[in-house]
Amino acid sequence: MNNFDHIPLARQVDYVFRQLEGELKNAAAGTVHIQLRNNAVGKFGMKHHPIESRNGELKPVEAGLNAQQVEAFRKMAIEALKLKRDWTHGDISYDFAVRPGTGAWSASIMYESNYNMSNHTGALFQYVPKKPRSREYDEG
Repeated sequence: MNNFDHIPLARQVDYVFRQLEGELKNAAAGTVHIQLRNNAVGKFGMKHHPIESRNGELKPVEAGLNAQQVEAFRKMAIEALKLKRDWTHGDISYDFAVRPGTGAWSASIMYESNYNMSNHTGALFQYVPKKPRSREYDEG
């Protein structure tokens, strides 16, 4: 899928989570990151913690998200788009973590809107050249 321009944002986020499903399964904590330009996904990816260090020893992370939790996470991400208002450029970050020993998981969402001043400066800051001063005032 190369051109997301005409696909609703909810379907694009669904696509992103389906692409990341393999990484999300068994991930104990991390962040899914989506960049938007004109309400279209430009880039997406995931940061996660596959290895922990305890007392100087590297150990694999305990159990992470299971298939049902990944599905619930995907649905929550899509549902949360209803809270996005009045911006088309920016980033969405979905932080998640599985609590060790319990299997319970939590997630939070952060929206960041971005604006490009070059799109706004024409209306806000129009250059108006100064009128040349008259010589009469300079000489007197």
